[in-house]
Amino acid sequence: MTQPLASADPARVIAIARSWLGTPYHDQASLRGVGCDCLGLARGIWREIVGLEPFPIPPYSRDWGETGPREVLAEGARRMMIEVSPAEASPGALVLFRMKPRAIAKHVGILTGPDSFLHAYERLGVIEEPLTQSWRRRIAFAFLFPQR
Repeated sequence: MTQPLASADPARVIAIARSWLGTPYHDQASLRGVGCDCLGLARGIWREIVGLEPFPIPPYSRDWGETGPREVLAEGARRMMIEVSPAEASPGALVLFRMKPRAIAKHVGILTGPDSFLHAYERLGVIEEPLTQSWRRRIAFAFLFPQR
């Protein structure tokens, strides 16, 4: 029987995430201080917390309004992270946002407090901002980083 994954220290996840603040937005990139998109931010945090990425990320569309039967981003996260219900997500959790109703979840953020999160946003780069009701209601999935 395999042991359940232990989750990484949330304070460490948040500290690493905050080290990316100010990184410019760059589609499909993942280099702290140089450029990243929201998934690239999560990938960079993964590399510091866990190590090498377990599989290559194929090119992906920027269309937040995509619909379809498969939650590709959530399926990928389930392969490597610890899923929790969005209601149980606490600081240090990676959250996936559904940007439009009935669209697939395509935006990624890291909860940094009970009412704040950090993400890479087009034209703004990596920022930390309040987790308003507008953002909170878009959370579709939540995951914890595993401990190395």
